[in-house]
Amino acid sequence: MPTSNWNGTTRHLFFTCASPAPHPEATTSVGLPLAQLEPLPATLHRPTWVLLVGQSRDTLRTPDAASRATIAWLKRDMGPLLAAPDSPHRLLTVCAGTLMAARAGLLNGRRCTTHHDYLALLRTLAPAAEVVDNRVFVVDGTLASSAGVTAGIDLALHLIAQACGDALAAAVAKTMVVYLRRTPQDPELSPLLAHRHHLHPALHRAQDAVCERPDADWTLASLADAAHVTSRHLLRLFAEQAAVSPMVYVEKIRLERARQALQRGASVTHAAEVAGFSSDLQLRRAWGRHYSGTPRAARAAA
Repeated sequence: MPTSNWNGTTRHLFFTCASPAPHPEATTSVGLPLAQLEPLPATLHRPTWVLLVGQSRDTLRTPDAASRATIAWLKRDMGPLLAAPDSPHRLLTVCAGTLMAARAGLLNGRRCTTHHDYLALLRTLAPAAEVVDNRVFVVDGTLASSAGVTAGIDLALHLIAQACGDALAAAVAKTMVVYLRRTPQDPELSPLLAHRHHLHPALHRAQDAVCERPDADWTLASLADAAHVTSRHLLRLFAEQAAVSPMVYVEKIRLERARQALQRGASVTHAAEVAGFSSDLQLRRAWGRHYSGTPRAARAAA
């Protein structure tokens, strides 16, 4: 259950395994037994992420009784919830789990992806969907789909960052001992999760502090204090582990915060303020070093 107090709001993510059958136990296609399964709920009482995982090849081609029951539940109970305006619920699919969503009719008009072995079948099952090739994961509103098992980790980290903050996503990745992926297809992942493909705790402490408080008056000395190392050692860590200087890293995080504020309709002045820039001019200069266009143009496009 990841927990984060981010921007003054505490968020919790609870995990429960459910089964369409009344039996509390099941065996996966690779022989892994699952226990303490709960029946699929008739009503979702809190914002819920429903995760569909892959199945055996035989079941994918011809759904068995349990799969048919799950498909019926998705169509009857999840479909209306996902289609509701401002729905707090999400449907996540990993690998061939997207095919089950397709059979439930939940992909019409949606962008989605799946494992490359099943792209053709997905197009057959969901002709009204926009199936995206060669993509680690795709997020389209309340639907999020990934291409494979490891791509599901990338998707999970991305969604945890959205829901609970970037520092928590980095902490989860560090606990799992996985790299945070940077994909050109999803640029929102890059500024906040780039330069963290390492496991050094001191450097993570400094980066967590910047992600949590980008508007703080960061200097090399204050970053070193947050990391509990000397300034010289922190410079060396950033160069060796993150391939970026400390203050360029701070600037990139602030730019992403400013970009997010502009997308929400904030003025350039307010975006600069909440992101930690001293003025509009400082934001525009930093923007020109890393992005094309201008903050004002980005706001207009959003």
